[in-house]
Amino acid sequence: MTASAPSRELSPDQLRWRLDPASLPFETTTQLAALDAVVGQDRGLEALRFGMGMARRGYNIFVTGEPGLGRLSAVKRVLKELSASDRVPDDLCYVNNFKRPEAPVLLRFKAGQGSAFKKDIHEFLERLKKEVPQLFESEEYIARKNEIIELHEKKVLEFYNAVEEKVKNTGLAVVRMQVGPYTRPDVLPVVDSEPKRMVDLETMVENGRFPRAEYEQIKEKRARVKTEVDHLMLEVRALQKDVDRKLEEVDKLMIRTLASEALGPLKERYADTKVQTHLEAIVEHMVDNLEDLKLVGGRPKDMPPGMPYMGPPPDAVLAPYGVNLLVDNAEQSGPPVIIESYPTYRNLFGGVDRVVGPYGGWQTDFSKITAGEFVKANGGYLVLNLLDAIMEPGVWQTLKRSLKTERIEIQTYDPFYFISGTGLKPEPIDMEVKVVVLGDHRLYQLLLYYDQDMPKIFKVRSDFSRVMDRTEESVTHMARFIASEVTRQELKPFDAGAVAVVVEHAVRMAGRVEKLSTAFPLLSDLLHEADLYATRAASETVRAEHTREALLARIGRLNRIEELLREMITRGSLFVDLEGTAVGQVNGLAVHSIGDHLFGMPSRITATTAMGREGIINIEREAELSGPIHSKGMLILAGYLRRNYAQDKPLTLTASIAFEQAYSGIEGDSASSTELYALLSSLSGVPLRQDLAVTGSVNQMGQVQPIGGVNEKIEGFFLCCKDKGLTGNQGVMIPQANVKDLMLREEVLEAVLQGLFHVWAVATVDEGIELLTGLPAGARGKDGQYPKGSVNALVDERLLALAKGLRDFAKEAEEGEEKGKAKTKTKGKKT
Repeated sequence: MTASAPSRELSPDQLRWRLDPASLPFETTTQLAALDAVVGQDRGLEALRFGMGMARRGYNIFVTGEPGLGRLSAVKRVLKELSASDRVPDDLCYVNNFKRPEAPVLLRFKAGQGSAFKKDIHEFLERLKKEVPQLFESEEYIARKNEIIELHEKKVLEFYNAVEEKVKNTGLAVVRMQVGPYTRPDVLPVVDSEPKRMVDLETMVENGRFPRAEYEQIKEKRARVKTEVDHLMLEVRALQKDVDRKLEEVDKLMIRTLASEALGPLKERYADTKVQTHLEAIVEHMVDNLEDLKLVGGRPKDMPPGMPYMGPPPDAVLAPYGVNLLVDNAEQSGPPVIIESYPTYRNLFGGVDRVVGPYGGWQTDFSKITAGEFVKANGGYLVLNLLDAIMEPGVWQTLKRSLKTERIEIQTYDPFYFISGTGLKPEPIDMEVKVVVLGDHRLYQLLLYYDQDMPKIFKVRSDFSRVMDRTEESVTHMARFIASEVTRQELKPFDAGAVAVVVEHAVRMAGRVEKLSTAFPLLSDLLHEADLYATRAASETVRAEHTREALLARIGRLNRIEELLREMITRGSLFVDLEGTAVGQVNGLAVHSIGDHLFGMPSRITATTAMGREGIINIEREAELSGPIHSKGMLILAGYLRRNYAQDKPLTLTASIAFEQAYSGIEGDSASSTELYALLSSLSGVPLRQDLAVTGSVNQMGQVQPIGGVNEKIEGFFLCCKDKGLTGNQGVMIPQANVKDLMLREEVLEAVLQGLFHVWAVATVDEGIELLTGLPAGARGKDGQYPKGSVNALVDERLLALAKGLRDFAKEAEEGEEKGKAKTKTKGKKT
C-alpha cells in the first residue's frame, strides 16, 4: 500500500452527522409549541394555493409525490384555509317532467331551500291525500252534481215523453231492450195487447196466424217511427255526453281550485321561473289525470264490501308529484370539501336505480336518481387518489368528460344496461368543482404522454418533494412536529436526546446529510413505536435509547432474508472472501430491496482475459440477466481501456466479467468501477485485497462517480465481516462524492473508532487500484510511457503482448494457409 492511501481513510466524524441534544433549546417536547403548518413543501403548497385560486376551466390540480409524504394532510390543510369562505353552493332537486317523463327536470335552490321545497311539496301532497276524498263528498260538490243530473234527467224524461207521443195510437210501443250490460229503447208492435218482436210476428204470419197485409203495414209504420225514435235517442246520448262533460268539468274545477289554493303560498315563496312552471305543471297534470287522483283516498266507498281493491296505494298515486332532493347543502357553511377514499363509478357520479316492474321488467323514474360525490362537491372541492379511481371501469372517461364540458349527466354505468325496460336522460347539471387528484410521478407522466386530454383538465401540478434543506429552522420544525404528534396522539413527551435521534433518522431517510426527509407519516410511526418501548421501560419520557431500540426492532422485523444471505456467506455457500488477495477477483456491493427493507450485500466479481478480438464480454448480458444501465457501464469500461492503453496500439483482447452466483437480473452501474478493478487485476496479474469491498460507477475518464445506497452497502459488508470476525484490516471503498451522504449505524462507527473497520473514499480509478493492490497506479510520462512496475505499466505491457501475439498468430496462420495452397497446387500438377 502506498503512503498516500491512509490520507483517503475517513474519520468517524465523517461517517455520520450528529445532532447534539444540548444544542436544542428544550429539555422535552412539552416546552415546544405544536406545529400547525406544512413544512418542507413550499413549492407544492404554492402550486396548491395557485390552483385553488384559479377559477378557470381546466385548472384542476394533480398532486405528485411518493406515498408517505403527507400529501393528503397537506391538501386537507390548504382546503381548510380556503373553505372558510361563506360561499355555499345551491341545492339540487330533480322533479318529474310530466310531458316527457324520461327527461326529469333539474331545479336549483339556494342552500337550504331545496329541503324546504321538498317539505312544502310533501305537505301539499299530504293535504291532498286528506282533502281530495272529502272534496268529492262535500255538500257543495254533491249539490252541483245533483243540479246537473236533475237537469239531465228532466230533459231525458222530456225526450222519452216525446217518443211515447210519437208511438201513441199507432199500434206500436216503446220497450227497453237489454243488450249485454246496457239497455236501449226499441219500437215493437202491440198484438193482443202485448208487445211482439218482429221476428215472432213474422213467424205468426208464416204460420197463417196473422194477416200478411196487416203485417206489412205494421212493418212500414214501425220503420218510420223507429227512425224518428232513433233520432231522438241520438239526441239523448249527446245530452248524456254533455252531462258527463259538465260533471268532469265540475270535478276538474274542484281539483284545480283545491290544488291552486294549496300551491298558492309556494308560488309566492319560490319565484324562480322553472319552479313556477313546475308548480303549474303539477296542477295541469292533476286535472288531466283526475280519475287516478280520486284514488288517493284508497278503496272507493261505493265499492261492494266483498270486492277486492286492486287499485294503487295513495302514495303511488302522488309519487309523480314528489321531489328528489339530490344535493342538500342546508348544513354547509362554506364550499363542500369531499375526500373520496373509495372512488367507484357509483360513489363518484351516482346513478339511476331501477326496480322490477309488475311484468318482470326494469322500471325507474326521477325519484331513483342518486348523486355521487362529484355532484355533491359541486361548488367546492373533490379530492381522490387517482390510481384507485383509474382502476375502476368508466371512472376516468366520465371524469374527463365532465371536467372538459363542466357539466355531468347522471347515468348508471352498467355493461348490461341494454336489457333494462326503461331508461332516463336527466337534465345535465352544470358543474363548478375543483378536483384534486393524488398520484405518483410515473402515473402523471404516463397520462401526460398517452392521454391528450390530461393537460387540458389538469393544468396545475403540485409536486411534493421527499426531502427539504436541513437548516436550524427545519430542525426546529421537526422538533415541533414531534411535539404536535405527542399531543395529538397522546404519547409520552420526547426528551432532547430522543428528538435528536429522530432528526438524525430523518437525515438518513433523506439520503443526503444536508437534507431532511419530509416523510412525516413514516416518522410518526417511529414516534409511536418509541413510545411503546418507553412504556415497557416504565419511563415517564421517551429517551434516545428508546428511539434507537425502536429503530433496531423495526430492522429486526424485516431483515430475515438479509440474515439468511449473510449466513450463507459465513458457512461458505456463497463464495465471498473477506481476507487475503486474489488476481481478477474483487468484492462488489449491491443493494437488495425486499418490500420496505433495503440492505447491502457483497458479491464476488471476477474477470478473465485472453488473446482475441471479442472485447469485453458481459456474461450477465449474454445470459439476458443484465439491465440496460448495467450493460452501458460495461461498454464504458471499453472506452476507459481505449483512452488509457490504446493510443499507440489497437485494443485487442477477449475479456469476460461476471457476478458469481448471481441468478437473477442485475441493473445499475454502481459496480462498474469494481468490474474495472477486476479487469485491471487480470490484465496486470497483480492481486487485489479481498478484505475490501468496492462500490462506485466510473466514466471513460477514470473518475469514480457517486452511487445510491451507500450506507446500506457499507453496513452490509460490515455485518458480513462481523459475522466471520473483524480483523482490523477490513473496510469499504466508496466514491469521494458519496462522503456527504454517509449516515452509518452506531455499531459501524464504534468499530471504526476502535480501528476494527475502515472506510476509504476515492475520486479516481488510479486511487482505488493503489488501495486495492498496494502498488502505485502510475501516470503516463512525457515519453508516453507509464512508470516501470506500476499497475498501469503492467496492464499496458500485457495489452501490447496480447496485440503482438494476435498479430504473430494471424501472420503464422496466413503463412500456413499459403503453404497449404501451394502444396495443393503442386500435387494437382503431378496428378
